[in-house]
Amino acid sequence: MNNLITAIEELKKEKNAVILAHYYQSGDIQDIADFVGDSLALAQWAAKTDADVIVMCGVHFMGETAKILCPGKKVLVPDLEAGCSLADSCPADKFAAFVAQHPDHTVISYVNTSAAVKAVTDVVVTSTNARQIVDSFPADEKIIFGPDRNLGNYINSITGREMMLWDGACHVHEQFSVEKIVELKKENPSAEVLAHPECKSTILALADKIGSTAALLKHAVNSDKEVFIVATESGILHEMQKQCPQKTFIPAPPNDSTCACNECSFMRLNTMEKLYDCLKNETPEIIVDEAVAAKAIRPIQRMLDISETLGL
Repeated sequence: MNNLITAIEELKKEKNAVILAHYYQSGDIQDIADFVGDSLALAQWAAKTDADVIVMCGVHFMGETAKILCPGKKVLVPDLEAGCSLADSCPADKFAAFVAQHPDHTVISYVNTSAAVKAVTDVVVTSTNARQIVDSFPADEKIIFGPDRNLGNYINSITGREMMLWDGACHVHEQFSVEKIVELKKENPSAEVLAHPECKSTILALADKIGSTAALLKHAVNSDKEVFIVATESGILHEMQKQCPQKTFIPAPPNDSTCACNECSFMRLNTMEKLYDCLKNETPEIIVDEAVAAKAIRPIQRMLDISETLGL
């Protein structure tokens, strides 16, 4: 493994490349990355890097977002098959038809969508900034929110809005078991439950803290609690444990009784070996249709601008 790490570092210098990794990647990929973050942070970092090559260790839509923001740079992903069940739950043609049926609505799309969906969107959001961006619109604004129904329901519940929701969801966050989390809480009565807003409302009802991966990490660092039950993709536990080595982090289990934690199979398609091959051969490369990119850049940039204004 040490030889592989050295080889990746050498290729990175040779090609003036930067490695960006999502918190849901395996620990070894997070450790070698130049920057690790959630979807908002990765987009912000991609937008400002001066590297010639961006290697996005995440899933396909993250690579697309980086390419749209950096059309003159080469954007690579270790595995082109690393997709997203949430993005797949929102086919661009069907979503465009749905939007066309409601021309008086502002369209807010979660970043976990394809470039083609972003192209028919007014503003993109992440779980970090969704509430603030929704709140930036007048209270009587008619809004379509897609594709995550759980995040949309959560935003509706805390803002009092009645956004029209697309019926999509993330397979990882849909699978957490209420019963198993309750049992873990009984076994660890002092533990805090941390949950991502892509979880079902029944899971969120058990949570002491609801937030994006970055927000959950920050809360864990600042909390005086010592034990946490974490209801999001288990990759985040790597960074939590690094920043809080004295604390205990328990992955919330899914309904499948054979699994102790909940991993995204798409995120785990990326490996150190694929990362090396990707840098060496400069493939797979993310290509976004120029016409689609020209439309998709507007809602992405609008998200970045609003986030900067709000200090996010």
